[in-house]
Amino acid sequence: MNHTFSPVIFEYLKQSQTDNLKTKHYPKEFLGFKVKISFGMGAPARIPWIAFITEEMQVSNGFYPVYLYYKEENKLILSYGISETYEFDSTWPKEITDAAETITEYFKHKVPRYGNSYVFKSYNVDLKGEQIVLKDDKTGETLSEDSIESDLDIILDQYKKCFDTFEANQTEGDIGIGLFYMEKQLEDFLIQNWENTDLGGRMDLIVEEGELISQQYRTDVGPIDILAKDKKTGSYVVIELKKNQTSDDTVGQLARYMGWVKENLNDNSVTGIIIAGSFSKRLHYAVKMFPDMEVLTYKIDFTLEPLD
Repeated sequence: MNHTFSPVIFEYLKQSQTDNLKTKHYPKEFLGFKVKISFGMGAPARIPWIAFITEEMQVSNGFYPVYLYYKEENKLILSYGISETYEFDSTWPKEITDAAETITEYFKHKVPRYGNSYVFKSYNVDLKGEQIVLKDDKTGETLSEDSIESDLDIILDQYKKCFDTFEANQTEGDIGIGLFYMEKQLEDFLIQNWENTDLGGRMDLIVEEGELISQQYRTDVGPIDILAKDKKTGSYVVIELKKNQTSDDTVGQLARYMGWVKENLNDNSVTGIIIAGSFSKRLHYAVKMFPDMEVLTYKIDFTLEPLD
């Protein structure tokens, strides 16, 4: 496996000067991360990109390291990227976002895309005919491939630490009880084990023409984690998932989806459920004002049994 990425970066910068939008020849993985590259769809993008994502992430719904090439400014930004299409439940740690500039702040003017992502490193792209040189944005020094690789290694290592372990929620006497480390894991687990959960006894998943549509149900205000139907009333139930502790902000998010269902699916009796590892006091009080909302906690019980 190739453990250097700088040749890919220079090839990507060269191709960005053309109308070629093909990406099949680029690597699909690097150091355990999926690599996604885009030069545009149908027409060349103003800001082509290279993203590094985990299995749990999507470019349209997640946060991840990403190279963003602002062609008009001849700037390549290695960014703490944040998806624009959908707002993900988690993001970069506060110590990173507090210390870094947003891309809009860096350029000091509104940019066409990705202005809310954060700058990790910025490079001047020096075009010299067929040759492309990357220079340090502050010193103007031409950067070696080792220096470019080092920058990428640092941000990938920071990213990896976000997902290396799930967050333990152990209490005295509860060894083996933990939490999922990504909402996607919790979501997949519930869908795959629906009939064996308390939810399955109360609600049905929605299937249309043989296809399950309950999971990540699409709306124009964002995807609903799980949309189900109450077995007794036939009304819709909006289920919002959080991997660990959540606060009263989640109430507003759930209310938005419930409002969308009420208006677009014509259901005045829609209800909502928040499922998380734990809840703050603020959420406890906020939910009291919404009798059509319910809160549930989950635990993972991990046990080992001998092989017969």
